[in-house]
Amino acid sequence: MNLISIAWKSLKQRRLASCLTAFSIALGVMLMVLVLVMFGAVDSAFTQRSIAYDLIVGPKGSDLQLVLSAVYRMQPPIENLPYLYLEQMKNDRRVISAVPLAFGDVTQEGSFPIIGTTPEYFENDYMPGRAFKIRGTRVNGLLDTIIGYEVARKNGWDIGSSFTIVHGGAESGHVHDEKFVVVAVLAPTGTANDRTVFLNLEGFYAIAGHSKPVAEVEKRLRDFYAADPERLAAAMTQIEAFRKAETEEAGAAHNHAHHHHHETPDAMKEVTAILIKTRPEAPFDSLSLTSQLQTGYQAMAVNPVRPIQKLVTGLLGNIQKALVALTGIIILVSGVGIFVSIYNSMADRRREIGIMRALGARRMHVFGIVLSESTLLCVGGGLLGWFIGHSLAVIAAPWLIEKTGLLINPWAVNPWEATLFPILVGLAALVGFLPAMTAYRTNVADALSS
Repeated sequence: MNLISIAWKSLKQRRLASCLTAFSIALGVMLMVLVLVMFGAVDSAFTQRSIAYDLIVGPKGSDLQLVLSAVYRMQPPIENLPYLYLEQMKNDRRVISAVPLAFGDVTQEGSFPIIGTTPEYFENDYMPGRAFKIRGTRVNGLLDTIIGYEVARKNGWDIGSSFTIVHGGAESGHVHDEKFVVVAVLAPTGTANDRTVFLNLEGFYAIAGHSKPVAEVEKRLRDFYAADPERLAAAMTQIEAFRKAETEEAGAAHNHAHHHHHETPDAMKEVTAILIKTRPEAPFDSLSLTSQLQTGYQAMAVNPVRPIQKLVTGLLGNIQKALVALTGIIILVSGVGIFVSIYNSMADRRREIGIMRALGARRMHVFGIVLSESTLLCVGGGLLGWFIGHSLAVIAAPWLIEKTGLLINPWAVNPWEATLFPILVGLAALVGFLPAMTAYRTNVADALSS
């Protein structure tokens, strides 16, 4: 009979104490696994290249707020940019793709964010090497929409469903009259796209209440293009033509004359952010564009990864380390419990050890049996805790995905988990060493006469 078998029989004789000490180890490991699974999902969502664009261009302000609003849709946008600036970005030789995003409204059901954009958004990868998979048709009409997977699942919408949107956010309470129609549904991406409704950009501008007063637009253009009189003059020409057309339309309506609705000029339109892809053969293009925008226009270019990395490493990383340290202390205290349990049992097992020695067991065999017991308790409890932790993650994953939008793989093994069991073996050797030495030094004569 080998050492492990003898140790297992010894533990079965003290099954209540053995189960309790192993369960204390399992509890600590379970908590650590849950912490690692949750922070693994956060790390995967926020530190990987969650967007296949090199830069996000937006109004000057907080770079973190710009990324959280444009990529993760977790913050309100800073401000808007002139639509003319989008055209300027498209004409830049360093830019191969400039995709606009226009924010402002939410769905009446579920309060999912509404984004106006162009078909190019879906033609590009949403993450490097990962293309959108769309079920349905292209957006053709002004009121056609593409909805994310979570929007469809939570609201019970599918192709052909119609819905209304709330102007400016759920708190405003003003519901637009327009009825929007779902023409396509996105496959799950594990990104904020799953929780987003996409409109045709021109349809977004056509919604009542989305156009700003001419005087306000004119002032913002003058502020934005203060250092570029040529572009400012071109924008003012469009606004003057728009103002004149409005005046003529108002006069025609007053005289009950037949008139046509004039189209809103580009100078009157705005976008919230611009997603930029630069030339892959020129890696310094994004750096030069970022540097250029630091001065001059009231805009900035942000690498979408760096602000989130600072957030994750500076705040969430410290929280993760604190929680892992806490669960590590729990495991260590559980190890102390194993030590106390085995050490206290030595007094009751002196005669048993003496008989084993009298039957020919050497001191090292007895020493190895006690170490095997502590190893079985630590590693067995660790395996139980690992399985329970991941099982609880499987059960909680659907709820967490719905509440947070994170793509959670409950069976994903964090690199830290690979070091967990060697640490448990080391803990077993540490807590079992003193009881094993006590057994090693047991006097056979004294033990048999006790």
